[in-house]
Parts: sequence; C-alpha cells; structure tokens
Amino acid sequence: MRPRTPPPLVVDTLIACATLVTAVLLGRESAAQGWPPLDARGYALVGVAQLPVALRGRWPLGVFAVVQGAAIVYVGLGYWPVVSTFGSMLALYTVASVRPVRVAVGCAVCMTGVWVYAGIVTDHSSMASVVMQALLYSSVLLWFGHLAQRSATLTRHLRAEQAERARRAVAEERGRIARELHDVVAHHMSVISVQAGLARFVFESDPGKARGALGTIAGTSGEALEELRRMLQVLRDEDPQAAERAPMPTLERLAELVERVRSGGLSVDLAVEGEPRPLPPGVELCAYRVAQEALTNVLKHAGPAHARVLLRYGAGELTVSVLDDGEGVNPDRVRTGAGHGLIGMRERAKLYGGTISVGPRPEGGFAVQLTLPTSATLARRGDDRTG
Repeated sequence: MRPRTPPPLVVDTLIACATLVTAVLLGRESAAQGWPPLDARGYALVGVAQLPVALRGRWPLGVFAVVQGAAIVYVGLGYWPVVSTFGSMLALYTVASVRPVRVAVGCAVCMTGVWVYAGIVTDHSSMASVVMQALLYSSVLLWFGHLAQRSATLTRHLRAEQAERARRAVAEERGRIARELHDVVAHHMSVISVQAGLARFVFESDPGKARGALGTIAGTSGEALEELRRMLQVLRDEDPQAAERAPMPTLERLAELVERVRSGGLSVDLAVEGEPRPLPPGVELCAYRVAQEALTNVLKHAGPAHARVLLRYGAGELTVSVLDDGEGVNPDRVRTGAGHGLIGMRERAKLYGGTISVGPRPEGGFAVQLTLPTSATLARRGDDRTG
C-alpha cells in the first residue's frame, strides 16, 4: 500500500520552520562575524522573513513581498544580511515555478536590488562580489523554478493525454460490447420470432411441428441467455483474465449457427474449402459474427430464399461468403452505409485489417463477403484490441 502524501501546506510549514531554525542558529553567530547580535526586534524580523514561506503555495507573490520587506528592514537596521536571505530565495523560486517568466524576472530584479542595497550599507564590502553573487543566485533560482514549471506543465499534459486515452478505450470497449449485444440479440430474436409465428400457425393443424418450433425457441433463447450472461459476467468481473476464461464463439460453432437458422425456416448450406486450421481467437470471432449478422439479415429481409455459407481457408487469409437468392431483398432497406448490423460488420473487418463487400448480386439476391488476413502481426493486433 502506497504511503499517503502529506498536504502541501504541511510540507511548506515544515520547510518554513526549518529555514527559521537555520536562520536563528546562524543569527546567533552574528557577533562572532563582526555584526550586532540579534535582539528581540532582530529575532522578530527573522521570523517575519522566514515563516510566511509556509503560505507560498497559496500566495506566492504576497509571500515574496512580505519576506523581501522584512529583509529590507532587517538589513537597514544593521543586522547581518545573510540571516534574512533563506526565505527570500525560497520565495523567488516559488514565484518562478508558478508565475509567468516576466513576473519572475521582476521579482529576481527586486531580490538582486535588496542584496545590492545590503552591500551598499555594509562597510568594507566588495560590491563586485556582492553584485555577482546576487546575479548568480537570482539566475539559478529563476532557472530551476522555470524548469519546475515546465515539468509541472508537462505532467499535466501527460495526465490529460492518459485520461483521454482511457476515455477512448472505454468508448471503444462500449462500442465493441454494443456490437456483441446487437449480434446476439438480433440473431436469436429473429430465429425466435420466426419459430413463434410457425408454432402459432400450425398449433392446431400440426401439434408435432408446433412442439418442434417451441423446442427450437427454448434452445435458441437458452443460448442467447447464455451468451448475454457470459458478456455481463465479463463486464462485472474485475479480473483482467476474465475475458480469456469466458468462451467466445468460434468457427467450430458455425455449423450450429447454420443449423439454428435452418430450423428457423431458411434453407442454408455450409461449405468449407481449404484445410481448416486454428486461427487467432479474434479472427474467428470476427468471422463468426459477420456470418451470424449476414444470416440474420437474410432471415429478416430475404423472404423465401436459399442461402449458402462458404468458408475458404487461404494461405494467408480467411474468406467468409454468405450468398442468398432471395427476391424480397430491398437494396434501399439494407444500404451499405446504414444500419447497426452493417456498420458493425465493417468495423469488425477494419479492426482486423480485413475487407468486406456487401450488396445485391447481379443474378439476384444478396451477398456478403469478408476477407481477413491471418498473419501473426495482424492477428495479434486484433486480439489485443478485442481482449
């Protein structure tokens, strides 16, 4: 467990106390350095020149003005100037780290002027040395304060970018879940609707067929609930490996999908060309969902039709084709750029670096053809984004 960071005011208060103790200890050496010893007034001015540093985070310019004013009075009364410098330097650093450069430069000029004034009122002081020290300390404090400001700005930008990336990741994940839910609900509800209509139509004339339709409804609804439960479990589970444990539809279940659609009243054939081989999970899920959505559209829009699902394994690609000869397809109703299902198919294909063509066939009916690359790089990219 990470230790809690103390509030900035507490840290600044501790720093102010440390500078005060250091200044008092140094002030007690004033007589040994040939300066008047500190009296009550001197100690009070030392406190005013150090303690306001505790509030530098809230009022940096105000604190700088107070400590500089106390330092001027302290030096003017003839005390050892070095004792009053700690608070001034820390205040200048703070201004340089949180205020524009022009403001920090003005404060640096002010502190340099105080140091020069201390050299003027001090007997036997080397003005060249005083001026060089004043310029050196002011420049160093300005530089480090500016670096601290740039570092803080960069940190804020990085945090903002991280928050934006997290927001986009959440939006992409929500889109993926929405597509999954659409595919599951649309397909299974289409089958259930067809079977329910069939059962009602033959309920009295053919009870056996009605019972078969009701059995199909029960099996389809159970499978839909299972998939929905799986997805909701992934959403609720905080374990990042939950998605890996949850079973995802694969091409091995494509025959079950075709059989379920066939039981819904649509004549469907499944053909496989090439040598079946294991593919990345994301590629198989993409192919399965596109075939599911295409068959759902045939079931809903094509009317009496025959459909054919062709799965072709190539050397470096996988092709899934869903063809039908339905006469009731209205191209305006299934435009290539409209509908959540068609948009979802295109997004899935793009996600895995594939291509998809959707549209009417010259000889009649409708065709959906998906081509997915199966190279390791593209598959890995898709799997990372899917998981």
